[in-house]
Amino acid sequence: CTRGGATAMSFNSTQRFLERYIYNEEEYIQLDSNVGVFKAMTELDQTTAKNWNIQKEFLELRRQAVDVVCKHKDELDKGFTLKSRVQVLPKVNVFPSNTGSLQHHNLLVCHVTDFYPGSIEIRWFRNGQEETAGIVTADLIRNGDWTFRILVMLEMTPQKGDVYTCHVEHPSLDSPVTVEWEEAQSDSAQSKMLTGVGGFALGLIF
Repeated sequence: CTRGGATAMSFNSTQRFLERYIYNEEEYIQLDSNVGVFKAMTELDQTTAKNWNIQKEFLELRRQAVDVVCKHKDELDKGFTLKSRVQVLPKVNVFPSNTGSLQHHNLLVCHVTDFYPGSIEIRWFRNGQEETAGIVTADLIRNGDWTFRILVMLEMTPQKGDVYTCHVEHPSLDSPVTVEWEEAQSDSAQSKMLTGVGGFALGLIF
C-alpha cells in the first residue's frame, strides 16, 4: 500500500512497512519496519537520521505504521475481495398498481429486491411471448445494506385468460426466476401490502 512517501509491502503473509523520505527526487532517509530505526541513505543525512532515532516517541509512532496503514488496508482489500464473490438471490413480486377490472388500462409491476451484485436482467412475457413495448424501468436503488432493488413495469390492458410473467436473470441464479400473474388470481393482499410502491410506479407513468 502507499501513503504519501510511505510504501508498505507484504511478503509471505507478513506485513512490511517501508517509509521513504524523498527530496528533489532523491531518497535521503527511510524507515523499514523490519529494521525499526531510521536509516540515512547518504552520508550527509546521517545526523538527521540519528536525531530522529533519538526521538523515541516519534520513532515508536512510525513503527506502529505497519499496523495503522498496511493491516487496515489489507483488511479492506480482503473485504472487497470477499464482497466481490458474494452473490445474493433476488426476491421477486408481481402485482398490479390498481385492482381494476378487465379491459381497463393498468400497470403491472415486477418488484425485485435484496439482490447483489447490481447487474440484473428483467423481462416481461404475455402468454409466453416477450413484451417489448410499454415497459418502464425505474432506477436501480441501493437498499442500504449493499443489496439492490428495482421496479420494472409493464403497461397493459388485461384480458380474460391472459398470463403475464416477470422473467428475472441474475448472476446468483442457476436458472431464471419467473413469477406469473393473471387477472383471475387474487392479489388483493399483495396489492395492499405494496400500495406505496404501486403509487410510486403510477407516478412515473401518469
